[in-house]
Amino acid sequence: MEQLLFALLTIIVGVAAAIGYFFGSNYLLDLIFPSRIADTEKASRNLRRAALIRPWLFLGPALISLTIYLIYPLFSSVLYSVMDRGGQNYVGLANYRWMVNDAEFRQSIFNNMLWLIVVPAASTFFGLIIAALTDRIWWGNIAKSLIFMPMAISFVGASVIWKFVYDYRDAGSDQIGILNALVVYFGGDPQIWIAMPLWNNFFLMVILIWIQTGFAMVLLSAALRGIPEETIEAAVIDGANPWQIFIKIKVPQIWNTIAVVWTTITILVLKVFDIVLAMTNGQWQSQVLANLMFDWMFRGGGDFGRGAAIAVVIMVMVIPIMIWNIRNARREMEGR
Repeated sequence: MEQLLFALLTIIVGVAAAIGYFFGSNYLLDLIFPSRIADTEKASRNLRRAALIRPWLFLGPALISLTIYLIYPLFSSVLYSVMDRGGQNYVGLANYRWMVNDAEFRQSIFNNMLWLIVVPAASTFFGLIIAALTDRIWWGNIAKSLIFMPMAISFVGASVIWKFVYDYRDAGSDQIGILNALVVYFGGDPQIWIAMPLWNNFFLMVILIWIQTGFAMVLLSAALRGIPEETIEAAVIDGANPWQIFIKIKVPQIWNTIAVVWTTITILVLKVFDIVLAMTNGQWQSQVLANLMFDWMFRGGGDFGRGAAIAVVIMVMVIPIMIWNIRNARREMEGR
C-alpha cells in the first residue's frame, strides 16, 4: 500500500511540476519580453525574440534529460569498455578480445540472432493477420482490445503468467502448468520446458510475441483502414478474390508501416532482458546479450569493463536499425 501511495504521489508531483513549468516559463518569458506595450516596434521585436526562445524552453528539460540519461551514459559505456574490472585502469581492447573468445558470449549472440529472426517476424505476421480479420467481424474491436491487453503488462508480469503455463511437476503429480497438463491428458510425460536447450529459447520468445502482437495489430490495423477504397473496388471489378486483394493490393500499400513495426520490435528484441532474467536467468543455454551484460556488470563483484563492452555491442547493433527507421519516417513525411 505504501508503494502504491508513493507511486501515486510521484505521478501527481510530476504532472504538477510539468504544468507549473509550462505556465511559469511562459509567464517569465512574457515578463522579460512584453508584447503589450505602447511602442509597437519594440513589441514586435519582443514577439520575435520570444518566438525564438519559447521552443527551447519546452525542449530544454527533454534535452537536459537526454544528455544526462542517454548521451552521458553512452560515452561512459564506451570509456568503461576499455577499462579494467574496477573501471580505473586502461586495458585497451582486452575486454573485446575476451568477448570474441568467450563461449557464453558467442551463445548469447546466437540466441539473440534466433530472437531477431523469430520474434519480429511472428509478431508482425500475427498482428497483420489479426488486423485484417478483425476488420471483417462485428466484434472486432472487442477482439482487438483483448489482444492488445498484454501490452499493459510488464515483461516480468508476463513472465510470471507464462511460468504457470510452463510449470513442471513430477510425473504422477497434479500438473498446474497448462502445457504439461495437456501433455499428460493425452498420455505424454511432463517436461521441464524452459530447461530444454535451444527449444527453451522459443518458449521464451512466445512470451514476447504474445505481448508485441497487440502493438503490431494496432498500427497495421490503422494502416489498413487508411488504404483508399477506390483501389480495392477497382481490384474487385477486375475479378480479384479476397486473398489476391490482401496480398497484391493491401500489403504493398502498407509496406512502410510493416517495415516500421518490424524494425521497432527488432530494436526491442536486441534489448530483451526481463523475460530471460525472470524465466531462466540465462541458464540452460538461454542467455542473451542484455542479461549477460547485467551479470557481468552487477553480479559476482561486478566487472565494469566487460559489462560495458557488451553494452557497446548491443548499442552498435541497435544504431543502424534506428537510423533506418528515422530515415524512413523522414521520407514518408516528405512524401506527404
